[in-house]
Amino acid sequence: MLSKKTAMLAAMAAGALALSACGGGSDDAGSAEDNGLNLVSEGSLTVCSDIPYPPFEFEENGEYTGFDMDLMREIASGMDLELAVQDVDFNGLQSGAVLAAGQCDIGASAVTITEERQANLAFSDPYYDSLQSLLVPTDSDIASIDDLAGKQVGVQQGTTGETYAQENAPEAELVQFPSDAEMYAAIQAGNVDALLQDLPVNIGHTEDGAFTIAEEFKTDEQYGFIMAKDGSEALVAAVNEQLAALRDNGTYQEIYDSYFAE
Repeated sequence: MLSKKTAMLAAMAAGALALSACGGGSDDAGSAEDNGLNLVSEGSLTVCSDIPYPPFEFEENGEYTGFDMDLMREIASGMDLELAVQDVDFNGLQSGAVLAAGQCDIGASAVTITEERQANLAFSDPYYDSLQSLLVPTDSDIASIDDLAGKQVGVQQGTTGETYAQENAPEAELVQFPSDAEMYAAIQAGNVDALLQDLPVNIGHTEDGAFTIAEEFKTDEQYGFIMAKDGSEALVAAVNEQLAALRDNGTYQEIYDSYFAE
């Protein structure tokens, strides 16, 4: 289903590094401050992300890529800015702490828009509709979320997958992990019985045939890029303008199809 799954799975073992990816021409980059964007680094759009989380963000051939990263690169280019990437913990990102501290301008990390998060974050317009899912070994007797009583279920801390498991599998033993990489390693080692998280990420774990999707959950989730709650009005508007342009000129669909087309 995912055209880049092999590269994504290889990227799971990649270590954290900070990279810069060239955006568009920077002749007008200095005007970003004048336009009220209040960038962390003049001439650059600094994005924070919890990496790896394929197919949305991962490292390949010394460069950060993925659906989120490709969109961020196009958005930065459209704003005549360079793109700089920092790898951060997801919980610190989704809580708003990283952005409030001024570590980056924007977060791109498959962040679901929720009322709770909107209390601490400013969101862009939605850019992706997502489902939750349950990943199990192919020989597992778990067929649905109803079979999780007494089972150990891996979830990523601070995610909507964790919340969904808490609300819909109250008799399961939830095991929190800081990232998908640790979750996947745990189910490979047999330390947990299942993983509950975003569908595209779990699909990437089914490629070798050892694991399968037991159930999908329609949650009406939408992802948004995140910015500081206060003082980011101009940046939110600029990002939304670029997102709209990418949809209008077909670039968004091209990027989407490269990761999600069947």
